[in-house]
Amino acid sequence: MKATFTAIAILALLCWICAGQDQANNKKSAAGIIASHAQGLHGYIGFSHEQPPAKSDYHAGMGFYAAVWPLVDQPLANFQIGLPSAWITPDNSDNKDKPLAPEGTLARTWKPRGPTWSSVFQTVEGGLGYWAGNHFRYGPPKFSMNATPQCYDYEVGSPGWSFFYSNEALPDNRLGIAQLSNRLLIPPDALPFQGNPNGEFLGYTWMALPFTDPTTGAPPTGDQSWTCFLSAANFKGPIAYYIPETWSKIGKLFNYPFLYGRGLDARRGKMGGGAMEINTVPRFDGTDSHGTTYSKLPKLQWPVDAAGRAYLVQDVTYYSKAALQTAFKAWRNGGPACSGRFDDKGAWRPKLNTRTTRYDQAGKKMIGVERAFDTRIFDGNVWGLQWFTNNLAAKGFFPQYYKHAGEERIAVAATEVPAETKLHAQEFKLATPGKPYTSPSVGAWAKPGPKLGPFTAKLVDGSVVTYSWYRFVDQPSFQQYNWSADKKAKLQAFVEKLHANWRTDRDYMAPPTRGKLVALDPALLVTPPRGLEVGYVPIVTHQEVRAPDLSRIVTPEMLSGRYQHDPKENNWHEGELKQEGDKHSPRFRWTNQARVSWALTSDLAHARLLCAKGSPYFEKETGRSFIIEMQPTSGAAKPAIAGFHFNGAFYKRIGD
Repeated sequence: MKATFTAIAILALLCWICAGQDQANNKKSAAGIIASHAQGLHGYIGFSHEQPPAKSDYHAGMGFYAAVWPLVDQPLANFQIGLPSAWITPDNSDNKDKPLAPEGTLARTWKPRGPTWSSVFQTVEGGLGYWAGNHFRYGPPKFSMNATPQCYDYEVGSPGWSFFYSNEALPDNRLGIAQLSNRLLIPPDALPFQGNPNGEFLGYTWMALPFTDPTTGAPPTGDQSWTCFLSAANFKGPIAYYIPETWSKIGKLFNYPFLYGRGLDARRGKMGGGAMEINTVPRFDGTDSHGTTYSKLPKLQWPVDAAGRAYLVQDVTYYSKAALQTAFKAWRNGGPACSGRFDDKGAWRPKLNTRTTRYDQAGKKMIGVERAFDTRIFDGNVWGLQWFTNNLAAKGFFPQYYKHAGEERIAVAATEVPAETKLHAQEFKLATPGKPYTSPSVGAWAKPGPKLGPFTAKLVDGSVVTYSWYRFVDQPSFQQYNWSADKKAKLQAFVEKLHANWRTDRDYMAPPTRGKLVALDPALLVTPPRGLEVGYVPIVTHQEVRAPDLSRIVTPEMLSGRYQHDPKENNWHEGELKQEGDKHSPRFRWTNQARVSWALTSDLAHARLLCAKGSPYFEKETGRSFIIEMQPTSGAAKPAIAGFHFNGAFYKRIGD
């Protein structure tokens, strides 16, 4: 009996030892295996401020100067962080318990926002930032006029498109922004900046201005057109406004009269502080031989001075009607001309305050970031960040590495991350150009249609925009409304006066207290054609990646060969491209293995072959051309064709 017990004990001990060895071996085998994840970082780095004086009228506008800088040193994929910006919502504080989000809207499903859903009813939340849906990333951030008119059922970001979520223009009945400036292009992928800004400031202000009179009926509509003013080194003035009906029509659409008079067309603006919203940041996870997991974030950077200070927001100002709205309305009604400058007698500058930010990684609390830096209010009522002496990150950088410890993620120095995790060498995926932004050739875009165009402009972000000149009231966003001829004529005449009087080389906002202004991409700046100097605006109709000029690099003979879609799923996915015609007028013919063939004409100056009439894809937006891609070369290597992009896919060259 004793011998049997001893044998069992020895066997159990051996099993335990073997199991321990297996676990150790498993941990060692897991070391160096890298896992890629989203949700690397989340949080709101922000500021708040004192409330306006009781019974004051500082709800007709809000603005500030925000720093512009490249938060990342390369354009990253799957990355979204907003630089300092603020939200504006309609003030419905008199409503304590009735839903502002009708049944059937997206926001109504967000139960924690009840019982009123006031914070997600309507918002203006645009500003500087990087958005996951950007099609053309280039390094620095961009500026966009984002807003949500209908409980997040859809968004508006430019005169024709949403927040970059779709390459197709919004339906005619969801267009919401009227382009006001006749000197600036507003691309669907947002406004890029010149060069490589490093903490220069962009001023922007939203002002509620009465371009039109309020109306009664169903739905009643107020007279507040929330108008965006910019202050940059090479452009100053209003660029566009949200048409009041954009906000008022929700009540009629959902047969919910309670919403009448509760939108941003009629209610005063409710504006809090501002923040950097950290939304989507990728991460890598790696494990060492002891089974401890570490995370790596992309390198995030801020512009700092020698003392480790990053100045991010200054001159936060709230405005009453006396700042501009009153004089603007009097001018519209036949009174003296209004300069457009914000009158300081209608301005209020609140005292800012801030607190330490709480960060998380996929819901797990992040510990130790505050050892590297924290938020501060600097002299002059300037909000920013202060870096400290630490071993986690250099001045101006966010800590990159985190050790997993239960439910916490602890910031650690790069030197504390074992080399066997292989995290140090991991590089994050870079963004590639997205599909073209397109607009229809029918409906509001075509009737009444443009007066002149199209024209093109090449932007610093690697894209080219196509635009046409529309009479102000003929631009697409107005065509959904059955306005009287008299109403349109009055609006058109007033905008013509505004174009004639409001130049883009003088201040509207007060100049910044400190620092220099950033410059917009000069390619955005346009001059109206002769005869269209006032009353016409340049509406962007298309934006796509700017193709290189291959006309002096590629010969027709180089293009001839066999190409295959990867993966090949049918006989349409492989074919042969042959040259036709002579060298002076080269043409090509594509024949796939399904024995379908069509002609193409050469446009190497734009790195493409155009499908000729008779092609089954001739009328399709994504199938009109073969976009040529060259193989990477270095030194004296001869140029070679890698393949072509067609109909949303890549066809690799597989032979001659």
